[in-house]
Amino acid sequence: MKELQQMVDAIHHLPTYTSRSHVDELSGVYCGSVERTGSFSSEMPLTNETGTLSMMFSGEDFSAPGTVAELRRAGHAIDNNPASYLIHQAEEDSSFPASVNGRFHGLLLDRKTQSAVLFNDRYGMHRIYYHQSAEAFYFAAEAKAILAVCPQLREVDLEGLGELVSLGCVLENRSVFKGIQVLPPASAWTFRDRRLIRRLEYFAPMEWEDQPPLDAEAFYQSIREVFSQRVGWYFGGREKVGVSLTGGLDSRMIMAWRREANRDFSCYSFGGMFRDCQDVSIAREVATRSGRQHQVIPVASEFLSQFPKYAERAVYLTDGCVNVSHSPDLYVNEIAATIAPVRLTGNYGGEVLRRVRAFKPMNTAPGLFTEDFLKYKESGDTNFRRAIQGHPLSFAVFRQAPWHHYGLLSLERTQVSLRSPFLDNAFVKAVFRAPATVLANNDVSLRLIADGDPALGALPTDRGIVYGKDSAWWRARQKAIDFTVKAEYAYDYGMPQWLAKVDRLLSPFRPERMLLGRHKFYHFRYWYRHSLSSYVQDVLLDSKTLSRSFFNRKGLEAMVKGHISGRNNWTLGIHKALSVELMHRTLIDS
Repeated sequence: MKELQQMVDAIHHLPTYTSRSHVDELSGVYCGSVERTGSFSSEMPLTNETGTLSMMFSGEDFSAPGTVAELRRAGHAIDNNPASYLIHQAEEDSSFPASVNGRFHGLLLDRKTQSAVLFNDRYGMHRIYYHQSAEAFYFAAEAKAILAVCPQLREVDLEGLGELVSLGCVLENRSVFKGIQVLPPASAWTFRDRRLIRRLEYFAPMEWEDQPPLDAEAFYQSIREVFSQRVGWYFGGREKVGVSLTGGLDSRMIMAWRREANRDFSCYSFGGMFRDCQDVSIAREVATRSGRQHQVIPVASEFLSQFPKYAERAVYLTDGCVNVSHSPDLYVNEIAATIAPVRLTGNYGGEVLRRVRAFKPMNTAPGLFTEDFLKYKESGDTNFRRAIQGHPLSFAVFRQAPWHHYGLLSLERTQVSLRSPFLDNAFVKAVFRAPATVLANNDVSLRLIADGDPALGALPTDRGIVYGKDSAWWRARQKAIDFTVKAEYAYDYGMPQWLAKVDRLLSPFRPERMLLGRHKFYHFRYWYRHSLSSYVQDVLLDSKTLSRSFFNRKGLEAMVKGHISGRNNWTLGIHKALSVELMHRTLIDS
């Protein structure tokens, strides 16, 4: 019990969390949960009428609206706990948890057989870390809970760190900590007599890959039917919902079919410090045409004054799975939670409907890492090239999502419940039937918006795209917008080294006021040179940092001084160095 309490305490991050425990000494099961109070899974454990089955569940389920009524007709007593029906579903459904639709994990305890089943969702998005020792099998939603009771594991795995530096994530169900692994997607692992006796995979991507393709029109009608039916389910539940709007396609698809929600909800967007970016301007118009109020959550001086707290917290909360560039996401989601505890987003829409590949191997500042460590980074590059083989949609949802997108999801989930209809099981299954050429452009997304709400379909996106508009004038307009996107990138993250020297000469004229903030709400190249320069130097030029075995001391010093002086642009290198160092300070050294 003492170890269980230590693990629970390690992930009880906010006073708005509720913690519970469930112990069955006869079976050797000691399980705890930490959830945001009032959320779908905050009232654990669940127990059936006879007391023979119990469950700890974390996450959400978006089952058909008639599920509860059907279970009641079968004679089950279901109370007001929003998740209570799940234990009865597990009792009735031999394929459980294959029938659960959402991001989740849990533990199902059967007292008749004295067995327990540890399970997760088919994408592996609601992560479980685990460590198997001679004494026990430890598992937790966050690696730091295992580190709290197994301090001998506070050692970085260099292969995992190499992938994290190269790709921004660790691949193939491994973690950045030696001896701690990640439960594979669609797992249902059975334990009996305190031993792991069966590792079941209840779903394989091939089940969806092997469906026969449809022709273009039949495919469109299929996903329109699924999306229009199911998007309303993601507005459900007892908690208030906020829709996080951007200027792009995916959140607008949700708004276009909002009438299926049949309830009130809020709308908001994230903004910057120089001007209203395209996301804000267009999202405000989307909300207006939808008859909704719209709020802006700005990332400006208040965030910058607290950057050290948010940077360190972002790395710590995610077990090092995000770098400090996502610290603004922690800040804005803190504020979003005061608007609505549930955040509905268009996340994963581009990956599912347009085959967007969101990550790839990245170079670092020359000389930043030692030659001995760089071989692990190069190994990560090789592992990535191997991972992208196969069906592109399977890569997007079963690899890219749980590997690369997990870090940001885990950060945001510390503040709000995240929902997206684009990983709905039926929707993704339907998209697997797309003919080869249909998802090569934006047409399907644009048509879904126009069919759902013509007023929203007539509004250009942040890239100037409108359904059915393809004249020379519209193409010229899109090229002009693309130019501003590339110009902002070139002035910020992507600034060439020669241009950095020119910008240094022009700095008295404040060119950033003209060039930044049209498309992005964070500006780290500029911030690292100015308001955050003291913090960057304090951390990266500290003797503890400079003595790390994987950093090249001279290269690290040159990178920091070159960027802050304005002679160079090493934004991405500073991201990586800060993040790796903060991970060591908050998770390894402590």
